[in-house]
Amino acid sequence: MLLVSALFFTLSAAAQPLGIFENHGDVGTGVKPGSATFIPETGQYVISGAGYNVWADHDEFQYVWKKMKGDFILYARAEFLGTWVDYHRKVGWMIRKTLDGNSPHVNAVEHGDGLTSLQWRPSAGAQTQEHRMKLTHANILQLERKDGVYIMRAAIYGQPFQTDTLTGVDLGDEVYVGLFVGSHNSDVLETGVFSNVSITVPYPGESDQRTQMTLGSRLEVLDIASGHREVIYKVPYSIQAPNWTPDGKSLIFNDAKGTIYTFDLATRTPEALKTGTVTNNNNDHVISFDGKMLGLSNFVKELGGSIIYSVPIGGGTPKQITPRGPSYFHGWSPDGKDMVFCGERNGEFDVYKVSAEGGKEQRLTTTKGLDDGPEYTPDGQYIYFNSVRSGLMQIWRMRPDGSNQEQITNDEYDNWFAHISPDGKWFVYITFLPQETPAGIHPPYKHVYIRLLPIDGKGTPKVLAYLYGGQGSMNTPSWSPDGKHIAFVSNTVEP
Repeated sequence: MLLVSALFFTLSAAAQPLGIFENHGDVGTGVKPGSATFIPETGQYVISGAGYNVWADHDEFQYVWKKMKGDFILYARAEFLGTWVDYHRKVGWMIRKTLDGNSPHVNAVEHGDGLTSLQWRPSAGAQTQEHRMKLTHANILQLERKDGVYIMRAAIYGQPFQTDTLTGVDLGDEVYVGLFVGSHNSDVLETGVFSNVSITVPYPGESDQRTQMTLGSRLEVLDIASGHREVIYKVPYSIQAPNWTPDGKSLIFNDAKGTIYTFDLATRTPEALKTGTVTNNNNDHVISFDGKMLGLSNFVKELGGSIIYSVPIGGGTPKQITPRGPSYFHGWSPDGKDMVFCGERNGEFDVYKVSAEGGKEQRLTTTKGLDDGPEYTPDGQYIYFNSVRSGLMQIWRMRPDGSNQEQITNDEYDNWFAHISPDGKWFVYITFLPQETPAGIHPPYKHVYIRLLPIDGKGTPKVLAYLYGGQGSMNTPSWSPDGKHIAFVSNTVEP
């Protein structure tokens, strides 16, 4: 009888859904009552829990949860609040078969002393097992279930993930997933604060460059200084590539059908931009530095693919710039006189420049392999681009006439689409993982980073955002005009 009662899950009195979760309560019996609060203004979850431990053959802790089936990716930034009483207090993600205290489970956890580990109980009442990560004091915790495999990714904010994988644990298809806090002390409540919390349902299968972009979208704004992310708009279909207008009032993005939208940041509502007969636009569209013009990349089959046009920022009749495709637009010169793009000519993708009035195009790169994503610095001194010429995709730069081409990033990742800050001191870029994606492609629906570097590339890159996305997340310049924020799109089956 004592064993049965010790395994009971106690719901909090008058429990209500919290944010994206269905319920919360204390796992175990006789546990000092915990609590959970969701703060809509900041998107944070403040959770307090007691209990002897999450370990051995049973658990006691405060749990905020929802039921899910299939594959999913759980992500949060987790911090302890206050000084610790016991160094084994815990915050993290938990996946459980049941709400019984002795339930099989998998969790990704940070301890009060910084120990970061993947823990699991393989069957009801069995002893908990553990894989300890090499890093300590991780505050970015991600736990994924993919085809019955559990994958933990952990990092200290700003650094790349370290990864561990667990197989052979069967929790069933429908499980409880959620955030948890345990104090490792039955008489003490400890508190954790969880920020940037998201649950992603990924693409069902492996994506590549041909994958149709059909998943839901979350339009996010990230504060550069703090790393705080806010989802400002979400839809159950694909939107892509937010540009920030120079007046700071709007974003411009496209949907998968080729329509361009202006998104009012005050009202958080989109409105279709009139682009005449140019209605098959992709995610390579850029606003001129003065905010008066918008460059578009519109698919025209009979002309060879993507063709560049320009249109007034408020909409109107587009002007055709390039006579043939594929031509993917990526950047205006600061004076508005020139446009740079990635063009395929005779089977080679290179960076080209053309007058904003149209006319003869000038080839700026000639090295074998893909050169893509050209963008001017605000002072007009350089064009940044990405190139696969060194093996992996890396960020390069050159003078506007194509001279003095030099490599800026040189690491073990594939780096795409450098976007320069308004003050010209920094650039952000999107990073794909070579183990997931070949160097020459940038597909949707992958694990990617958005990273930050000084303009000369010197120093250690800082990871600003860990997300599920890729193609369409940040193809175009996305800095706010004050340089304090960036905008991007992450993806999920259900936003």
